Amino acid sequence: MKMEQASIPEYARQLYEAHGDKAIAEAAQKAATLEKEGRREEAQTWRRIEEALKEMRGPPHS
Repeated sequence: MKMEQASIPEYARQLYEAHGDKAIAEAAQKAATLEKEGRREEAQTWRRIEEALKEMRGPPHS
């Protein structure tokens, strides 16, 4: 999945709207699977999506 840098936050928002708090884990799992398959560029995109989701969520509350 080749994605423009500018579209990553939009994709992350859509993923979050569809999957809620599970979206971060799903993005991380997708990245890990792609890394194991040697698909580094696609995995890197999913890591950026994962980071965008974490930023959207904000800091953890204690």
